Amino acid sequence: MRFRRRPWSRKFADAFRGLSRAVRSQSSFLVHLCVGAAVVAAAALFRVSFVEWCLLAGAIAMVLAAEVFNSALESLARAFGPGRNPRIRDALDMAGAAVLVTAGGAAVIGGCVFVPRLLALLAE
Repeated sequence: MRFRRRPWSRKFADAFRGLSRAVRSQSSFLVHLCVGAAVVAAAALFRVSFVEWCLLAGAIAMVLAAEVFNSALESLARAFGPGRNPRIRDALDMAGAAVLVTAGGAAVIGGCVFVPRLLALLAE
């Protein structure tokens, strides 16, 4: 069987459809998106350095990507029906753990960037 190549425009359209699905169907993705927007606003307010912008943007992207992968696995698991399968449960739990790990790492990065600035504000 020969596969037909999809044009880049179709690949991007499919990716944006997946992103839209994640935003509309996953409340936790929407929460992470809002937190990411708040971090961007705080970074602009505090006028963080270029390197700090890069670290914050990378952390936000990692958390959102982990959340999309988690959502994709949840969607795939639902396709197998409502029956309980311990291996599917384990896979979903590990995907959730990946989100937890990336969110924890992002929180550490955010703390390193913002805590010194907040402490300086409080000291004034």
